[in-house]
Order: sequence, then structure tokens, then C-alpha cells
Amino acid sequence: MARSWMDLGLPARRLRGRLVLCALLGAVVASGLAPLGWWWLAMPALAALFGVLAQEKGWRAATALGWFAGAGYFAAGMFWIVNPFLIDVQQDGWMAPFALVFMSFGMALFWALAAGLAVPLGRDQRGRALAFAVLLAATALLRTYVLTGFPWNLVGHIWIGAWPAQVAALVGAIGLTLMTTLAAAAPAAFGLVRGTIFASALLGAAGGYGLWRLDLPEPAPAHPGIVRLVQPNATQSLKWQPELQREFFRRLLEQTALPGTPKPDLIVWPETAVPFLLNRAGQGLQLIASAANGATVALGIQRTEADRAYNSLAVLDPAGRVTSTYDKHHLVPFGEYIPLGDLLYQITGIPDYAPSQGNGYTPGPGAAVLDLGPLGSVLPLICYEAVFPQDVSAAPRRADWMLQVTDDAWFGTLSGPFQHLAQARLRTIEQGLPMLRDANTGVSAVIDARGRVLQSLPMLAEGHIDAAIPGAFPPTPYSRTGDMPIAVLLLALAFGLFLRRRRIAH
Repeated sequence: MARSWMDLGLPARRLRGRLVLCALLGAVVASGLAPLGWWWLAMPALAALFGVLAQEKGWRAATALGWFAGAGYFAAGMFWIVNPFLIDVQQDGWMAPFALVFMSFGMALFWALAAGLAVPLGRDQRGRALAFAVLLAATALLRTYVLTGFPWNLVGHIWIGAWPAQVAALVGAIGLTLMTTLAAAAPAAFGLVRGTIFASALLGAAGGYGLWRLDLPEPAPAHPGIVRLVQPNATQSLKWQPELQREFFRRLLEQTALPGTPKPDLIVWPETAVPFLLNRAGQGLQLIASAANGATVALGIQRTEADRAYNSLAVLDPAGRVTSTYDKHHLVPFGEYIPLGDLLYQITGIPDYAPSQGNGYTPGPGAAVLDLGPLGSVLPLICYEAVFPQDVSAAPRRADWMLQVTDDAWFGTLSGPFQHLAQARLRTIEQGLPMLRDANTGVSAVIDARGRVLQSLPMLAEGHIDAAIPGAFPPTPYSRTGDMPIAVLLLALAFGLFLRRRRIAH
């Protein structure tokens, strides 16, 4: 008689059923993420998942269950990962399903680690539930920093757009995640009634704080002026086709030149907006300056220096002269560069993956704050960089506002761009700073210092937004401390669970 499946300690039929159940629950938890934002459905599903995992006494089976739960969560939340492979379907389309499977189960290894370690750390059901809550938040912290980091779709992101999201001003995204996992673990740890009361009190307190913060008086803008965000809607499959590059450049110039009341002081173009290099622009910069009609322009543009290429933001004065540049420093692995590409070149002599040979981008020196004169100081973020709270905190000084230029056409139109926008909103809450966000195909938006979208352009729309820069709050607690206090708290909670286990054992 077959006693076990994969030697995980459970009868095969029972374990297979629980694996499927955990994967389904993980997928339902993802309904809390943008664009749906159904936190009211995600929280019960997460609590049910904690209930299933807390009952598991074997670490091997718990690891497998956590792995499948994470895979369901990431597959449902990040199915947009297939879109880059559909830009050229004939050449790359065959890789799309493999990308989804490998990404889902690869990211789910963090959930598997948390679930597996929760068994030895928590001796009984209560201990296992609380341990999984702490460890799931701890692995979210790891995911934020390890191997350049990828903190996309943390569990705490289900609150973006709801009152409890304002807690991020105190404890950041990891603290928001810990709050969420502790609330979800409470019914399994303390019983349905007492646990629900505890979870309701915790989330109610977070919601109360959020409501209070949202009701604070609106901070006055420190630097009056009008910024125009230009959205050309250059879809990724067409953007670089030679016969269409002129058309997309024309759209940018046309939206830039349209009159505004009042007239824009700064005009922003999205990431990699133009079909020429900054150092080989010809008459391109003068055409842009002429269309801007006296306004400063900040545009996403590529540039080269020696044999290296950079993904940059350039600021042009009204005469079309470059007054400052910022080079993206947190690049997308395997998308904008190949890790260890220069080392491979030194070992093998093959230059195909080496940034030093112009194959892929070279990272810039780091976060920077640009002085825009009457419009104040701005922290530029290019695309992916807005996902990382540590990139924002790494600025050499506090800016007056943040500017993100991005090309979200790579992410499709269903969920990826909206999740990227949601994370930008979270950065504004964490820092107490507003953000203006210019996206190639959408969603371009004006976001205030509480994460509220004041104006926006929808996906796949050509147009522009003229807006004043919203005011900023004083530095938030999180902007001063970063993730260190939450990291210490996670260690303290894990140590407390370890002491509890030893006490029960004796």
C-alpha cells in the first residue's frame, strides 16, 4: 500500500488535495492586489490558509503546502509576466508558459521557507500559526533586499487604497505585511471567536489611524508651478518599428506644444521616450525645446558613454541644453542587464552579455536629487526603482517631490501596470512626499503625499495631464528609520516563539 507521496509524511490522496486547496487559497489571496483590491476577500482566504498550515505537524509537508500556496498567489497576481514574451509571439511566445511557471514556483520558495520553518519554531497549532505569520513577513523582507530584491506583490499590498495602508508611514510595506499576517493568523492561533476579535481590533486600529491621517489638513505646495505629464501611448510591439518611430515622436511633440492655462513650467516625457540617443540627438533636443515653448523638459532617454549604455532622465532648459542627467541605478536583472555579464566576458571572451561592451545597460552611481529651480528639488525614479523603498530612502537628501518615468507597456494592460501604480502610491505614503508619474501607455498619475490619485490618464490613451505639484508632509517615521525597526521586531518575535517552544517542550 502506498503510504506517502514524495516521502512527505502524508497519504498521497490527502496531500494532493491539500496542495490543490492551498494553491487555490493563495490565488484568492491575490484578489486583494491591484487592480481588484478585494482585501475583504483576500483576508478570509489568508486566514483559511493559515488554518490549513497550522494543522500540519511535519515540516516537509508544510514546506510543500506553503510552496503551492505561494505558487497560486504569484501565478494569480503576476500572470502579467508572460506579456514581454508576447511582444514578438513568433520568436518568444513559446517561453511564456514556462516563464509563468518558473516565476510562480520560484517566488513561492519564500513562502515554502516560511511554512517549513514554522513547524520546528512552533510546537503546537498556535505556535505554528504565529511562526508562519512572523516568517512570512521576514521572507518578504528578504525578498526586498536579497539578490537585488524584488518586493513586488507583498501580502501587505492588499491594503493599498484602503485606510490601513496609511500605517506604512510608520512601518513601511514590511510592517504592513506583518500586521496583515498576524491578523490572518489570529483565528488559527487563538480560536475563531477570540482570533477574529483580535484581528478586527488590529485592523480596526490601523484603519482608524489611516482615517485620521487622511483627514489631516492638506499641506500647502512648497513650490507653485504647473507640470505637464505627456502620455504618447506607444505600444511596445510598435514602439521601435522604424516606420512608426517618427509617428510616436510626433505625438510627444504635439502634446507638448498644446497650449495650457496656465502654461506648464515643466513638461515630462516617459521612460525611453525618443528613438535617438542623448549624445546623438541631432536636431532632436531643439525640436523638443521648440515644442515646449519656454518650459523646462524632463525626458526619459537612452545615452551612451564610451562603450556603455544608460537608461537615463535628462533635463533640458528652454534652449534645449542638457542641464542635468540621472542614470537609472537599480536595473532589471535579465531585462536590462545580464548578472555577471562582464565577468562572463572576462572568462569566456564572449561580449554578448557584457554591459562594458554596450550589451545591456550599466547602472548609474545611485539615487540623486535634481534641482529644478522654482519647481524645487525632485527625486527621479525610472520605472522599476519605484518598487523599492530602499531606493527612495537612499536619496542623498530629502526632495520636495518624486518623479517617476516609466514604460509599463511591457506589463500588458490587465494587472501589471496597476500593481506598479499601487506601489508608487505606497512610496508616497511611506515618505510623506507627492509623486508625479509619467507612463508611456498608462497609467500616468498625480499622487499626493497620502497615496491618493488626484488625476490620471487611463491605459492606452494618448494625452497629457497639467497639474500643480501637491504639498509634502514633514518626514514620516518610516522615512527616518527605514526597515530596521521592523527587522529588529521580527527577530524579537521569532526569538519569543523559540523561547515559547522550549518552555512547552519542558
